Amino acid sequence: MYDEQGERRDRRAILKNGLVLAGALAVPSAVSATQRLTARDLKPMTQPPLPRSPAMPISSSRVVRPELLRQAMAALGRNGSRIPHHDRIAIADFTASSSQPRFHFVDLASGRSTSLLVSHGSGSDPAHTGYLERFSNAFGSNASSEGAFVTDDYYVGKHGRSQRLIGLDRTNNNALGRAIVVHSAWYANKDMIASHGMLGRSQGCFAVGEKDLDQVFARLGQGRMIFAAKV
Repeated sequence: MYDEQGERRDRRAILKNGLVLAGALAVPSAVSATQRLTARDLKPMTQPPLPRSPAMPISSSRVVRPELLRQAMAALGRNGSRIPHHDRIAIADFTASSSQPRFHFVDLASGRSTSLLVSHGSGSDPAHTGYLERFSNAFGSNASSEGAFVTDDYYVGKHGRSQRLIGLDRTNNNALGRAIVVHSAWYANKDMIASHGMLGRSQGCFAVGEKDLDQVFARLGQGRMIFAAKV
């Protein structure tokens, strides 16, 4: 039976938590490949269940910086009709070094989050300093793109299990054609930091650690937003 009151409560909770998060973080003291994929490469797969590991509360700017969170929430509102689910979002903070957990998964209903490592594109960091220097939406750039993405379906391709992304802004609307996806990679594993001081670079994709992929897929699901920026 359709529970209209329950749905209204859920919507109010998400809106309230989004405003609370933005307000709390505004207080200083709280302060890929470029090759196109073909049908032969793509084998559909299903989303794994959400992990049961506890997430930490998003009550400090050490998790998501205030301006970045404000921009992400604005992007969610701006692209609302193109993003089916508004309960959870992911934010890639490309101001931070690749040695830092900068891929933030925020549950807007509960107000809690978890942060993981993520690589940026080699075209965004030609000297391999560990810091993203520039974005690009161009084919063949091997760079990360900025803006809002909506997660699409899962498949198995050249990088193994992956999830397609659709770019919603002029700065990333070539994402699907460039095969900018979410996938795992050995060069995004945590032990790369101990041995090299930073993660390796992707070809523009959001590459995460091999042990983190199931958690990332579960937290994102289909039809949710990833927001990438350098603020």
